[in-house]
Amino acid sequence: MPIGVWLVGARGSVATTAVVGAAAVRAGAAPPTGCVIEAAGFPGDFTPLGDLVFGGHDVVTTPLRKRAELLTQAGVLPPVLATLLAADLDAAQAEIRHGYVPGEESQADSARRLAGDIADFRDRHRLTRVVVVDVSSTEPPAEVPYRTLADLEEALASGRDVLPASSLYAYAAFTAGCGYVAFTPSAGPTPPALDELARRSGLPYAGRDGKTGETLVKSALAPMFAGRALRVRSWSGLNLLGGGDGATLADPAARESKSASKARAVPAIVGEDVEGLTHIDYVADLGEWKTAWDHVTFEGFLGVRMTMQFTWQGCDSALAAPLVLDLVRLVARAHETGHSGALPELGYFFKDPLGGAAHDLPTQYARLVAFAKALSEGRP
Repeated sequence: MPIGVWLVGARGSVATTAVVGAAAVRAGAAPPTGCVIEAAGFPGDFTPLGDLVFGGHDVVTTPLRKRAELLTQAGVLPPVLATLLAADLDAAQAEIRHGYVPGEESQADSARRLAGDIADFRDRHRLTRVVVVDVSSTEPPAEVPYRTLADLEEALASGRDVLPASSLYAYAAFTAGCGYVAFTPSAGPTPPALDELARRSGLPYAGRDGKTGETLVKSALAPMFAGRALRVRSWSGLNLLGGGDGATLADPAARESKSASKARAVPAIVGEDVEGLTHIDYVADLGEWKTAWDHVTFEGFLGVRMTMQFTWQGCDSALAAPLVLDLVRLVARAHETGHSGALPELGYFFKDPLGGAAHDLPTQYARLVAFAKALSEGRP
């Protein structure tokens, strides 16, 4: 049965790559490389990629065809795909609605409009479920002072602007009866009032901050040090990013959100604080690509000091898009089987997993597989 995918930041690089990727797999023009739940032996029978219907919100106006053209020029999309799949891009483009802009209207009015857009999309396409995925620009850290849903809605009704944009989208998603994926480090569904709304409405959500590069490597390597009883003394990283994500993170306030998210994995895995910082620099010339260089010092038997270094180079959109496609189908199935609130079982996909999930990759993967098996059997 088709699933609706409602993308916040629907004209961005990750969203466009997800639309093109799902259509390419359906057309037999590409394999589902990078889609975890498509891997051989992964349990369960999830909605085929060709049965996903796309729409979304955005505040930029670049059409999806143009975005796909730019991604083709950057080497992200194979040249033939943007032409071959032009009809799919046009179908998704037709379903993109104007997003939230602070000051244009009250947040209460914006939330009603955003939720109405999602509900209309679901009704017109006769979709049983829609999952909202935030792939928009990273926000600065934000605190929402209203801990209960009643207090939050009273503040909204008074005409005050009380939510960061990501949380307003989460509020609209839950109001429309949709599951939610926080693929950025922004606040999203984390305020307790929104968790209350999700649980009251029987809606699952997952997040946050998709794990696609340096932190993915960290969460695989740090368990090695912990398992071999080697003490990690320092772990420093330098991240160089181009594209829209890099431009956003050039803002120190937005960079603070990303840096905090990236810094949590190693101490959580090795069990103690570790010296070293993660630096993020914008290099426009890198375009859609990113490079991370990490330097690790560790201590072995008899206090012998040793080091390890690694370099990771990748295309963020191509790494992120298949995870978005996985998460939509997993959250939709979780909704179908009666889950509500945060889904720590999906921590495998995130730098800063919600719901008390572990950070080490092997444990996360084992939990994901067990969860997928339970979902396939219809167990909550």
